[in-house]
Amino acid sequence: MKIKTRLTLQNTVVIATVFLLCMVMIYFISEQTRSRTFFHNLKSEAITKAHLFLKNQVDAQTMQSIYLNNKKFINEVEVAVYNADFQMLYHDAIQNDIVKEDRKMIDYILNKKEIEFYIGRYQAIGMVYSFSGKDYIITAAAYDGYGYDNIEKLQENLIYLFIIGLTLLFAACYFLAYTSLKPIRDITREAENITALYIDKRLPVKNEKDELGELCMTFNDLLERLEVSFQSQKMFVSNVSHELRTPLAALIAELDLSLQKERTEQEYQKAIQNVLQDARRMTRLIDGLLNLAKASYQKEQIKMQEIRLDELLLDTREIILKAHPEYHIELIFEQEEDDDDRQIIVKGNLYLLNIAFSNLMENNCKYSADHSSFVQISFWKEWTIVRLSDDGIGLSETDKQNLFTLFYRGEQDKTIEGHGIGMALSQKIIHLHQGHITVHSEQNKGTTFIVELPHI
Repeated sequence: MKIKTRLTLQNTVVIATVFLLCMVMIYFISEQTRSRTFFHNLKSEAITKAHLFLKNQVDAQTMQSIYLNNKKFINEVEVAVYNADFQMLYHDAIQNDIVKEDRKMIDYILNKKEIEFYIGRYQAIGMVYSFSGKDYIITAAAYDGYGYDNIEKLQENLIYLFIIGLTLLFAACYFLAYTSLKPIRDITREAENITALYIDKRLPVKNEKDELGELCMTFNDLLERLEVSFQSQKMFVSNVSHELRTPLAALIAELDLSLQKERTEQEYQKAIQNVLQDARRMTRLIDGLLNLAKASYQKEQIKMQEIRLDELLLDTREIILKAHPEYHIELIFEQEEDDDDRQIIVKGNLYLLNIAFSNLMENNCKYSADHSSFVQISFWKEWTIVRLSDDGIGLSETDKQNLFTLFYRGEQDKTIEGHGIGMALSQKIIHLHQGHITVHSEQNKGTTFIVELPHI
């Protein structure tokens, strides 16, 4: 069921229920008003007849004759008068006797002074009436034909009004639901036009303060992130294809050249060494891409643990020196004896942080003449700060601006092996750990990376 139909039905049911309750209340209030009015008229009629009888202004026979004659045309009130000893003094029609008084009823009326009650659809009263110093009991009963006719007519009109009102309510609710959901239909049509080819299109925001405006802005923010992701993916695929093509082309060319003619054992060994070198270069490239993919995970998807940065840096240094014995990495710790150990403990992923600091240390060593990196740990407020410095060739302004761009390599990188993944990967890992990384560098004066990570 569509929202428009559901809203129409829900609103119609709710409003119709309230409408019906109002009509029921009108009916019962009208019925109570009719009942009270008729009881009042009964009392007036009973007092009038009793007064005429007790004052001997009209004899009983005449009053009975009037009652019987009127009863043929109208719903006449039947009145009876008793004394306190339950002796009937007057009765309009003893043969009918609607009330059927007995001693118990008379005593009850004497006790209560005045009562009102129903006999079927007949209304009746009983009351004590004082005349000339004596108490008399008067009963009166009659059928409110005129009042019941009006109530039945009112009931019929209310039923017709409810049916007509329900129809109008359904139409009004449908119209309101249709107009209320029109902006959503417009948003749906606009969203249908946004595809991978037109990911730059955005939903129009008519009112930023209402719920639909907030929905459109949220959706547009999502599209912004998707567009960036799509563009990054396109660039990533393009760059990966280019980067993999180069070592593959070199590997194929080397193998083709080796098969063109017979060669000496030394020439075959040299060809195999070149192929092996290209294969290792591809392995490093693939490893870098896999690590980059891991660094793109959400923080919740990665196992985090408490890590001592000093121990991590020592382990990273040892791994680099095993692979490159010619490198020199010096670690400087500013921690005093009374410093809190928590200042060098961060919450993170050991594998990814190892890769990030390894890339930064290797970058220092590769671009300095003495292949050295100086690593210093300090603290400031809630941050643990790691500075990795070298006194190498430095970076130009263009290189600094593009340093963390994936697959970017500066002009001076052409003579140094690499794929332009390490710096982008390190930045991703540091940001994943809610940290910051900046670079300060001057050409021919060296480069310093500053990494800030929140400690526990």
